[in-house]
Amino acid sequence: MTKKSGFTTQFLDNIKTKLLEEKKHLESELSQFTTKNTHVQDDYDASFPEYGDESDDNAREIADYTANKPLEISIENTLRDVIKALVSLDKGTYGICKYCDQPIDEKRLMARMTSGSCVSCKKTLTDEV
Repeated sequence: MTKKSGFTTQFLDNIKTKLLEEKKHLESELSQFTTKNTHVQDDYDASFPEYGDESDDNAREIADYTANKPLEISIENTLRDVIKALVSLDKGTYGICKYCDQPIDEKRLMARMTSGSCVSCKKTLTDEV
């Protein structure tokens, strides 16, 4: 059974404000070079640029698309983490480690608001013990 978050309302409100700002920023970034996938929620597709029909234009199109695709994936993953954190805030379970069910330190959450694990569990998972 997952514990309920024991953080102050002020702390949680502050986190929520920052997460909503980050969500807006990420969606804005994605909108500059992607289109929203109408079939999959919270999924975006990098747009293939159209610069012209010359071979130099075609090469530039491929280069730009190739550069944008990993960026799209990275921003999408970050956006999914932000949305997941916002959902856990709404459920009242934000800041609880998904491995040990203990509260995550506030300093860690301020540094990485989307963190789902405490420092101890993360170190264990990454063999840093």
